[in-house]
Amino acid sequence: MNLRHHTKFTGRLAFFTLLLSICLPAWSTIEYTEPQRDTVVQMVEKLQERHYAKLPYGDDLSSQHLDNYIESLDNGKMFFTAADLADFEQYRSVMDDQLRDGKLDAGFIIFNRYHQRVQDRLNNVSDTLPETVAAMDFTIDESFPLDTDGRQWANNQAELDDRWRKQLKNQVLSLKIADKDEDEIVPTLQKRYGRQLQNVTKYNSQDVFQIYANALTELYDPHTNYLSPRSTENFNINMSLSLEGIGAVLQMEDEYTKVSSLVAKGPADKAGELRPSDRIVSVGQGADGPLEDIIGWRLDEVVQLIRGPKDTTVRLEVIPAKSKSTDERKIIVIVRNKVKLEEQSAQKKVLEIPAGDEVIKIGVIDIPAFYIDFEAMRRGEKDYKSTTRDVKNLLQELESDGVDGIIIDLRNNGGGSLQEANELTGLFIEYGPTVQIRHSSRKVWRDGKRLKSPYYEGPLVVLVNRLSASASEIFAGAMQDYERAIIVGDSSFGKGTVQTLVPLTEGQLKITESKFYRISGESTQHRGVVPDVEFPSIYDATEIGESALDNALRWDQISPVRHINYDDFSSVLPDLQTKFLERSANNPDFIFLEDQIELAQATREITALPLNEKSRIALRDTQKAKALSIENKRRKAKGEELLTSLQDDEEEGSHSDDSDPLAANENDEDDDADSEQKDSEEDVTDDVLLMEAGYVLVDALLLKQRRYALHHAEEAVH
Repeated sequence: MNLRHHTKFTGRLAFFTLLLSICLPAWSTIEYTEPQRDTVVQMVEKLQERHYAKLPYGDDLSSQHLDNYIESLDNGKMFFTAADLADFEQYRSVMDDQLRDGKLDAGFIIFNRYHQRVQDRLNNVSDTLPETVAAMDFTIDESFPLDTDGRQWANNQAELDDRWRKQLKNQVLSLKIADKDEDEIVPTLQKRYGRQLQNVTKYNSQDVFQIYANALTELYDPHTNYLSPRSTENFNINMSLSLEGIGAVLQMEDEYTKVSSLVAKGPADKAGELRPSDRIVSVGQGADGPLEDIIGWRLDEVVQLIRGPKDTTVRLEVIPAKSKSTDERKIIVIVRNKVKLEEQSAQKKVLEIPAGDEVIKIGVIDIPAFYIDFEAMRRGEKDYKSTTRDVKNLLQELESDGVDGIIIDLRNNGGGSLQEANELTGLFIEYGPTVQIRHSSRKVWRDGKRLKSPYYEGPLVVLVNRLSASASEIFAGAMQDYERAIIVGDSSFGKGTVQTLVPLTEGQLKITESKFYRISGESTQHRGVVPDVEFPSIYDATEIGESALDNALRWDQISPVRHINYDDFSSVLPDLQTKFLERSANNPDFIFLEDQIELAQATREITALPLNEKSRIALRDTQKAKALSIENKRRKAKGEELLTSLQDDEEEGSHSDDSDPLAANENDEDDDADSEQKDSEEDVTDDVLLMEAGYVLVDALLLKQRRYALHHAEEAVH
């Protein structure tokens, strides 16, 4: 980088660094409090007594607790040295004894060492950043490791210095390649590290206690967490964000804000560009407000920046989930709004599937979530809104329309009301259990349809994907076990546990007390529901799903429940899979999907990024060329115009006023209603997975008809 771009900032940056040193308090030791002593004793007791895993907190778990705690503080091995780790060994088998006695010494001593190391390092980075950046040589062939799991602890400060040099060099190169003005790179990083330094100095005993406590709770399972009083408040803020902001659930991963999931039919979901596992790196207000770098911010600060009044615009700069490096950036524009219950309601569509000389009509019911208006139900209102009530009405309407079968679309449905999952199952079976729930006491009880009543008896397919979780898995699993429906799509999320909030002296414990089991006796935990006909997955199972989470409870079985089978799909499933493979082999959209999955897999195998600028640009250009080739392969097969760059594809969608997300600011309520009606009537043939689910259902219908006809013909001969 040219030095002349930095000299005019030297005075300003020196003043900024001086200002930080004046304003930030000196490092001081953080100590635990008396209420925290009582809290940790209660927490250990509750974990051992009430957690489903029945895991004793002894020496073995104490050893794991130490490792997990150090990992949670310094997972990149950027602050501690091997000498620090040797010093911490004295606590390996005593942390369990300390916590039972209400002593938090080990956790706070280790944190204070970390706290000092971080502040020393960030101060050093801020003080030397202009000179460090100016001295960088991007013609040298060296690399920045992406996977640090196998990295050893540094033997000395010189090794740590080199790791930090490469990290800074990677950040500078990423900003350069992302078209950041060269004279803005140093101020951007100076501000980023200044913010991190400010955040570090704000740590208090509540923060330390929560990190130390969760390093233990996470060993029981990933959904068991200690929530400090402030975290409880932030949790409520996040829920508010999900319902009133952009409709995205966020989490921290290293220094990045990562999208955990999207709220069904929320603003981000409807905009259609933000994806789970995307990393948000900056946030801008309005149509043209400056983008503010948020790398290293606290989650609650990011939430406050993204939240805002209805009908205002927020712009997010994200690193797409599919991108291995931080070079690729994308700007996403979202209009804030509140998620309306009616927008999360089940919706119907009709597919027309060609089958020889005839067209078969298939009804589709899209269920974004398992919802119920509990308040209206408690008030005794007869027509309170619920998933089951809405689906029942849609079934009747589709039957009146003369459809030959039904698809229940549960893609991206993260769950909701267990009651509704049970009630919905009752619309498709005469009677019987839906799910088994086993408590940590090992007592098992069953939920389901207790009385015989009419139900939809027609052909049924349930479409799931990796984001179908919890209540969705209960419904899909029941339909599969009863052989009431053919399950198609991708293996579901695999969350088969139930959590309870337990109040403590300070804060509360969210603890896994129960586990879901299907009527077959199989757990929905970890494995999820495996489809009868599997489609290619657009989601990375190593990043998304219960199996991607550390210490997830394992899959197991309990005794099955006696139940009837409504069909016998075993005879048709092999043929359905064969027909799907034959059809998808010649479908340009499916080939495109599989090519994208293959490219994503190849990208995941990249373990290091070149810090040579020409090599880095070449890597980026190669990735873009592969993506363009995949897109043009699809276009050529469909007879569409080829692109010269992927930018052309983005611009194609920008010509219509209807595609401008900012235009929503000008819509009144009636316009919104018109827009929703238009959305509900859009051409569904663009959804290749939904169409394929329709073909599977038609194949099943025709196969059964042929076998029925053959059976009767054989009887007639005899």
